[in-house]
Amino acid sequence: MLKIHLRTFVNYSLPIFLTLFCLAVTPQRALAQSATTTAENKNEDVNLDTQLYLIVGANQEVSDSKLPALLDPVIKQLKSALPFKNYRVAATLLNRVKSDGRLSLLWIGGPLFESAAETKHTPSFNEFNVRQVRVVDDAEGKKVIRMEGFKFGTRIPIVTYNGMAAVGTPPAPIINYENTGLNTDISMREGEPVLVGTLNVGPSGDAIILVVSAKRAPR
Repeated sequence: MLKIHLRTFVNYSLPIFLTLFCLAVTPQRALAQSATTTAENKNEDVNLDTQLYLIVGANQEVSDSKLPALLDPVIKQLKSALPFKNYRVAATLLNRVKSDGRLSLLWIGGPLFESAAETKHTPSFNEFNVRQVRVVDDAEGKKVIRMEGFKFGTRIPIVTYNGMAAVGTPPAPIINYENTGLNTDISMREGEPVLVGTLNVGPSGDAIILVVSAKRAPR
């Protein structure tokens, strides 16, 4: 009789236990889903101001070597790691993008290198893309900005000259475009410029240096 009563107690109590367990877990899961939804909705309202700097490193003299004070830490890092004598900002791109959004730019600019400026027919064709920009927490719980699918590409004009020019006439320039670029994923602290990478281009050994920064835009 003892065994029969014990089985009866277990058989009836098991459904009750499972019911109580489900009731205890379901509200927690609902609260977690609600918190996640609230965080996502809040994140959608965040706009980010991004800055991309194209810096040229060269051993020749440059016409304008003045650099923004914001880039002082980066330039100090470059001078300790790279052998270039001079640096100049070839282009600055300012854009606003929503967190969890994407950024895509195509533009035609002047020659990135002064050695290619000998003719007016040497523009540069440039592309800048970020697949997703997000504000996230790092391992220390601090806000960082993550750029996933960061991509920069440019077509650089390489100028050479025809040595078969007629006597008394200057040699005609021959312009060939070469593709170069960089793809990566990066994270950065808000408002602090970071060095993304360098691209060595051209026969003179010059380099394009990519620096990016981002911060939350004021409301």
